[in-house]
Formats: sequence, C-alpha cells, structure tokens
Amino acid sequence: MRTRKGPTSAALRYLHREFIGDDQARQDSLEEERINADIARQIHDLRKAAKLTQAELARLAGTTASVICRLEDADYTGHSLSMLRRIAACLNKRLEVSFVPVSRTLKPKHGS
Repeated sequence: MRTRKGPTSAALRYLHREFIGDDQARQDSLEEERINADIARQIHDLRKAAKLTQAELARLAGTTASVICRLEDADYTGHSLSMLRRIAACLNKRLEVSFVPVSRTLKPKHGS
C-alpha cells in the first residue's frame, strides 16, 4: 500500500506557514499541544498494551478513573511529574524527562 506522505506533508507545510508562520506565541502553543497529545497517546497506548481499563489503572495508581481519563485527553494541561511517575510504575515503565536543543531560543514563561 502506498502512503500519501507527499501531499499531506505539503498541505501541513502550507497550513503551518499560513497559520503559525513566524509567530512565536503560536509556535510555543503548537509545541505545548504536541507535548500534551504525545503524553496522552503514550499513556493510552501503554494502558491498552497492559490490557488494563482506566478504572484498573486508576486503582493501581491510587487515583480515580476520571484522573486517568483526563491524562489520556490530548487537551489536558495539568500533568504532574509525580502522577506520571505513578502511572509509569504501574505499567512497569520508568518516566524519563529530557531537555533537547531547539533551533530557536525559547523565552521562559513567567509564572511557570
């Protein structure tokens, strides 16, 4: 089966150029959303691979199913390292956080 990387990539480049462009605030917002979506996807995928329901994972982590549901929501922004560590431990994983170089200088958000 042939993938459609060409047109999709061109379309994404166009959308990025038109709606994000050089706007630093929009670039920062997009990066934050990508991180949130990645965390949510990883938790969901690891939970499914472990054949656990949200309620079962919640019991193991000492929390509620609604907390697990929020963590699996790509729009959730309240991740805490302690909760992510608890989730990782329940799934027999280790949480890693890394700082990686970026091609531009990010300005720290005040109050964060």
